[in-house]
Amino acid sequence: MTQTRGDAAPDIDRGVRLAMYRSMLELREFEQRAYDMFMQDLIAGTSHLALGQEAIAAAFGVAMRSDDWTFCTYRGHAHTLARGASMTAAMAELMGRGKGLTGGKGGSMHLTSVEHGAMGSYAIVGAHLPIAAGAAWSAQARGTEQVAVCFFGDGATNIGAFHEALNLAATWKLPVVFVCENNLYMEYTPISAVTAVPRPAADRASAYGLDPILVDGNDADEMYRTALDALMRARAGEGPSLIEAVTYRKGGHSRADPGTYRPKEEVAAWMERDPIDRYRVLLLELGVSENELAEIERGAREAVDLATEEAKAAPLPGPDELERQVWRDGGAAWRN
Repeated sequence: MTQTRGDAAPDIDRGVRLAMYRSMLELREFEQRAYDMFMQDLIAGTSHLALGQEAIAAAFGVAMRSDDWTFCTYRGHAHTLARGASMTAAMAELMGRGKGLTGGKGGSMHLTSVEHGAMGSYAIVGAHLPIAAGAAWSAQARGTEQVAVCFFGDGATNIGAFHEALNLAATWKLPVVFVCENNLYMEYTPISAVTAVPRPAADRASAYGLDPILVDGNDADEMYRTALDALMRARAGEGPSLIEAVTYRKGGHSRADPGTYRPKEEVAAWMERDPIDRYRVLLLELGVSENELAEIERGAREAVDLATEEAKAAPLPGPDELERQVWRDGGAAWRN
């Protein structure tokens, strides 16, 4: 699976590849730990994990500039962490602790770290696409060459906000990259059962004058090259890109979903295409030693272990947190 635009892909620096591998491992370890803690009732509510989809978040996280913006869905742990947000603060947020990213008020579905360019996880399907376009408009107006990158699921392509945001972004040539993480299913329904075209994002790109870009979302190198190209075009004033990254989630839609509606043969085939396993094989073929990979893997486990223990030890939020991060000035005094 390759994108439809672009010349021969440039080689990728060894350090970049190792950074992506480290990021994918940290995201996998964090998500698996979050699942384990949910099952132990250490985290309340529900969760939407990106297990199996790590290559998309990791590749963009490495490719983006520190002042770029990420907008993501309620399946947003990976995208937030890939921008450099604190693992401890993210885990504390999931646990409802006062040291969480939003003081324990947002939980799993609303991770935000503005200082890292992670501009929120949005629970309403498709709602963040126009917001990402608005952020891109501000960058265009200020001439900062910042880019807004907006991640969403395949189901959002059938939402009105998807079409409105694409049309506006293309018309005004906004510096925004729309990334559809097509894991083949919405909540429980195959996207193919409710969509008139085979590729819900790529097949609609031409309606807005955009090139159709279809990539293997489980190939970190392909994702990285595609990200670099789209980001470069946006900074150069060439307008938005719409990328459809085909991937697959290892589990169901959420913690409560066993995913039994998916054919066993389909699941087995996609498990063979695990992005981390594939990338490990590639790195070994490229001459990275087993010892170096093992050290990176150990470091990822230790980082998640430390974040878990620090989050567990964090205090619960106090009453003073109720009105913090709610109003623009940090409080509600303006109402009086």
